[in-house]
Amino acid sequence: MREPVTVIIADDHPMFRAGVRQSLENDPDIKLLGDAENGEQAFEKIQKLKPRVAILDVQMPVMTGLEVARRVEKLNLSTHVILLTMLDDRKFFLEAIDAGIKGYVLKDSAVSELKKAINAVCDDRHYISPSLAGLLVARKGPSPAPAQLRDLTPTEMRVLKLIAALKSNQEIADEMFISKRTVENHRVNMAKKLDLNGTNALLKFALSHQSQL
Repeated sequence: MREPVTVIIADDHPMFRAGVRQSLENDPDIKLLGDAENGEQAFEKIQKLKPRVAILDVQMPVMTGLEVARRVEKLNLSTHVILLTMLDDRKFFLEAIDAGIKGYVLKDSAVSELKKAINAVCDDRHYISPSLAGLLVARKGPSPAPAQLRDLTPTEMRVLKLIAALKSNQEIADEMFISKRTVENHRVNMAKKLDLNGTNALLKFALSHQSQL
């Protein structure tokens, strides 16, 4: 049997934190190590308890969830971060991706979506609440397709579309019947053609232009 996923929760609203805690404690695949009411406590527990996943509210006192995530990334800690938010701010979401965050869940749907998000980040995949992902694309509004898209091959366009669907490299490889290494090569080539730099630049581009793929 697979070991339960170790998790901590951080949120400054006791009632919400208790609700999330109760839903996770009832799941045999999850082992809750503790909770925190602010970002500073959360970061201390991440360092001490080394959970596989940290579920962090964005707006916490002392230190925000995003600030905690950036420290986790800077120290190259193994903990995956899932952000909980009531916000629908596209700019903040892109900052979160830049910080290496793979999970982004709306608090309104946290109880129903957190298990999916935990599974996704543990498999090194992104998870974004569907309603949030659609809202982020919509907020940008219609824009002309970048001319560089014409430089992509049909295969590269298909890979880019699957990236926008938050598929991992392995999932893309399986769906297209190609190797994971081939997918990685396609990503490198697309980034060059689209003049994109940064770990998650291709993902951000794909999400922003999802309707044009």
